[in-house]
Amino acid sequence: MLEHDRPLTRAYVLHPDLKSDRDRRDASPALEEVISLAAALPDLTVVGAEVVRLPKLLPGTLFGKGKVAELKDRLKAEEAELVLIDGHVSPVQQRNLEKEWNVKLLDRTGLILEIFSDRARTAEGVLQVEMAALSYQRTRLVRAWTHLERQRGGLGFVGGPGETQIESDRRAIDMQLQALKRQLEKVVKTRTLHRAARAKVPYPIVALVGYTNAGKSTLFNRLTGADVFAKDMLFATLDPTMRQIELPEGDKIIMSDTVGFISNLPTELVAAFRATLEEVLDADLIVHVRDISHTQTEEQAEDVMAILSSLGVADDAPLLEVWNKIDRLAPDAHDAIVTQAQRTDGIFATSAISGEGLDALLSAISEVLKEPRKAATLSLTFAQGKQRAWLFDQGVVTSEVQTEDGYDIEVFWTELQKKRFAKGS
Repeated sequence: MLEHDRPLTRAYVLHPDLKSDRDRRDASPALEEVISLAAALPDLTVVGAEVVRLPKLLPGTLFGKGKVAELKDRLKAEEAELVLIDGHVSPVQQRNLEKEWNVKLLDRTGLILEIFSDRARTAEGVLQVEMAALSYQRTRLVRAWTHLERQRGGLGFVGGPGETQIESDRRAIDMQLQALKRQLEKVVKTRTLHRAARAKVPYPIVALVGYTNAGKSTLFNRLTGADVFAKDMLFATLDPTMRQIELPEGDKIIMSDTVGFISNLPTELVAAFRATLEEVLDADLIVHVRDISHTQTEEQAEDVMAILSSLGVADDAPLLEVWNKIDRLAPDAHDAIVTQAQRTDGIFATSAISGEGLDALLSAISEVLKEPRKAATLSLTFAQGKQRAWLFDQGVVTSEVQTEDGYDIEVFWTELQKKRFAKGS
């Protein structure tokens, strides 16, 4: 049977709206987002979706007895095989609901892990996903969901037992985790060597960041002529992609397209995918791409800035903000957004589809990267070999004299390089 001939798993989406939750998101856009998440998996079809308002969460079944029965009838009528719940579901709740509804159930963490598994391409990305999945599975002894036929690769959350079905024994999971960690260490070491080689290239790194589906990959493709997978779906890009481009003024830069951020990212993935954001940590300039046409663009921007702050880069590298997808706005809203951006420093209204506003953005990138450099003298001890090597990797050393205690080094660097040196020394 060909891949596209396989039957799709019929999924039903639920967004629990807890009245007492202070951090609750507006239910309608939240439901749309999880439907988009489901659409990012090629072998699912969403047959229904609804917001379920709750006075409180029940520890055994999440929903009340009447609501569980009502949903059971709805799921049966829709012939649903999989229920996606936008939130955390405990192992006990999952087991009870699966038994009651006779379906497979995934919470938000499981769904995002499944998408990440489907999208990861690099060796590091694949290993990081497997480790995150094992950590997630370790808390819930895996049952063999044999009532759903396996349809593709991935983690085995969708479609039944996986090719590498995780044993319920936690010791076996821990052994797998240790093996993956050893593999990952080798991959990361190789990646570090590549980064060290790239650090010697005297071109600044510009990192595109933003909420998932903000249009980063489309913008990246437009600016670099690359062919990165860009589609109107969440998490279209997972592994960082880098390309060298020449700005209109003739300067060369390296542009990096990174994984999209998302609210309530599962804790397993925050740690696992920190490595995919390492290009952001090294960036000379961060370009924050926003979908300005989205109803929750402000909330999405706050989520992105919170993650950048947690990475320690929000107050470090300079940042430009791009209000993307202005082609989706009505004429009056389009003109108002363009005018507002033109009147605000560091903000650019663009359309990665039509190309509108991109010339101004590229000129601004060129201007920011022409940060003035200043001369300075540093005295390093012999023990500070790592710091000395960093300076040479950055290409900022103009002269060096060995002394009795170490080295006197003359450098010519930017304020950002000075900050990073101070942070690492």
